[in-house]
Formats: sequence, structure tokens, C-alpha cells
Amino acid sequence: MKLAAYHKAQGDQVAWWEPSGRYDMVYKSRVFTDTYSKDTVAISNAEQVVQGGTGYGPGPDLPEAVEHICPNYSIYPQFSGTAYGFLTRGCPRQCPFCIVSGKEGRRSRHVADLSEFWKGQKEIKLLDPNLLACPDHERLLVQLAESRALVDFTQGLDIRLITPDNMALLNKVRTKAVHFAWDNPNEDLTGHFQRFLDLTTIKNFRKRKVYVLTNFGSTHQQDLYRVNTLRAMGFDPYVMIYERPTAPPITRHLQRWVNCKQIFHTVPHFADYLPARKEAR
Repeated sequence: MKLAAYHKAQGDQVAWWEPSGRYDMVYKSRVFTDTYSKDTVAISNAEQVVQGGTGYGPGPDLPEAVEHICPNYSIYPQFSGTAYGFLTRGCPRQCPFCIVSGKEGRRSRHVADLSEFWKGQKEIKLLDPNLLACPDHERLLVQLAESRALVDFTQGLDIRLITPDNMALLNKVRTKAVHFAWDNPNEDLTGHFQRFLDLTTIKNFRKRKVYVLTNFGSTHQQDLYRVNTLRAMGFDPYVMIYERPTAPPITRHLQRWVNCKQIFHTVPHFADYLPARKEAR
């Protein structure tokens, strides 16, 4: 969307790529590697092809003139009414399963104010990897609160960095959903989650979501413990599988049981979930 806005500002014609057309330049984006998505689209009808995204490896980043332009939301009319963007980039955690620290840096830094990508839309999808680790995060939370838009913290806030001060600001944000993560089964985060519950004004558990990483050095018992503990505390867990093709069947069953909320709330015990019972026989 930023590339479209930049090129239109230069007087260029911008359109989605079609195999039958002819183009001066085509941008080709890829998020995942071959493990998840095969690169099967060959482009032979352009003078220049620019490939970007983590699926192709590090870089190139968007030029500064592009990075700080307001996105052209019109190219995705189905998402009209929603703003997407980053206020911060980078993360100090250096989790071994995550590319952010290596790609964006080992500290969370302010890269934009909300006004760069929000123009009054009713909803904001915030893509920051670790907003609360940024020294400017309280000022940025004020911007989100003053927007009065519904904010979805899509990538997760760091539950370990919750304080009374930033929770007082977070409580002023009109929150569509807040996401946290409990990735390391050997790290007990229950005290941090309880502190959030003690301070938050978000009473609907469906808005209190927690990613649970599986198939990355954890046992099924550790996965199930985190899921059950979060549910008992009043959070809504969501199972993420690292490299799903290598995951054992029981982990895939666990993901289905947890993430299909109709099943999760009608079958309270994983042992009673029919596919899991069959697997255990």
C-alpha cells in the first residue's frame, strides 16, 4: 500500500500484476519460506522485478521516502475502514523461533507516529512486535487512546512489561483485542498474567488472547498445561505450531481443539475431544 501511494504520487499507473499485461516494474512480496509457501509465480512480463519480504531473506527495506508515506488503502477496498501500520520496530527478546530481532534490531524503537498511517479509520490493526519495550511506548499509547479508534494489538504485547503506569494508559485505549504470548513452557508467566488481570478494565475474556507456541521444544503436557492454565485464569488461548508439517498428530489435534472456539467451549477437557481419544487408543 505504501509502494502504491509512492508511485501514484510520482504519476505512475499502479495495478495488480496480471500475466497478460506488460509492466515497467513489478513488486513481488513473500512472507514465508518454502516450508509454508512455494514460490511458483514466474514473472517474465516486466522490465524490472523487485522481490522483498522475509520469505526471500533479509532486505531490501523500503526506501525512507516510501516507508513514511501514508498507505494507499484503496487497493484493498475490502478492508476499508481499517488502518494498518507500525509505531515501533525491533525487539530485545531474541527468541530463537522469531526473526524480528535479527531483521529489525535487538531493541524496540519508535519509527512512526499514528498520524502517518491512520486517517480517521474506525479500526487500527497495530503490527508492532514489542511496543511496550520501546522507551516511547507511553506517548504512543496516548496517541492510540486519543484516536478513539478500536485498536487490535495483533502481534502481541509483552506481558512481562506490564506496569501500573502503562496499564493506566492501555485502559484508555478502545481495545478490540489485546494479544499476549506464552511461548516458553519453562518460563512461568502466571504472575504476570495475574498482574494484568488485576489492572485491566478489559473484562471480556474473548478480547484477552494469548498465543501459545507448540512444537518448539515443548512436550504435549507442557502445551496442555499452558492452555488449561490460561483458560482457568480467564484468557483465550490460541495455539501456534512451529513448522506445522513436522508437528505430531496430537499437537495438530490440540490446535484444532483450542482454536475452533465452538469446540473449545463445548468440550472442556482435551481428553474428551474425539480425535484425541482416537489417537490415544
